[in-house]
Amino acid sequence: MPLVIKQGDLSPFKFNQRKAIQAVAFLLKQKHEPSRTDNYMRLLKLLCFADRESIKETGKPITGDAFLAMEHGPTLSSLLDFVKQQRVDNAEWDKYIEKIGYEIRLVADPGNGELSRYEINLLRKIWEKHRELGEWDIAQESEEFQEWKENNPGKSSKFIPFKDLLNAIGLGDYLEEIEALAAESQAADQLFGATR
Repeated sequence: MPLVIKQGDLSPFKFNQRKAIQAVAFLLKQKHEPSRTDNYMRLLKLLCFADRESIKETGKPITGDAFLAMEHGPTLSSLLDFVKQQRVDNAEWDKYIEKIGYEIRLVADPGNGELSRYEINLLRKIWEKHRELGEWDIAQESEEFQEWKENNPGKSSKFIPFKDLLNAIGLGDYLEEIEALAAESQAADQLFGATR
């Protein structure tokens, strides 16, 4: 059943595929193993944690992806679609990341030129905090997020309204300012020809 998207459900920020791929690759490189693989649910939740924390600290996410409530906690919508090969624009993703069962593997390094020093440090901090935890431990942690509890879809899935996310992280009164920040960011991208 297709998800119904209502006004206010999605992030006001534009999803940045290149940056998202670099963030996934950065986390996979933290494994320091030749295989550079990880469980995809675990990795997507770590990115969800990073986007959530970035919004809390700076007012903007790393990936710009929409938050999706699923049976085992929140995840990032577009990234999940990339992992499950449900997008028509999978070509760039496929150059760097491949899925093998429930694992994703880094097949080529996209670099990290799109990620700021703050974003790299945040991703590293999230990785270090959860390094020893498996996917189900991390899923359980994500189920403690208030925005997921309020939008728990059972065995289904639904978008988490951006306002609910902001309320959960203590920024509910700043929706207009954050939407303005998102609009400025998109305008700057257009002005300087960024392909995001």
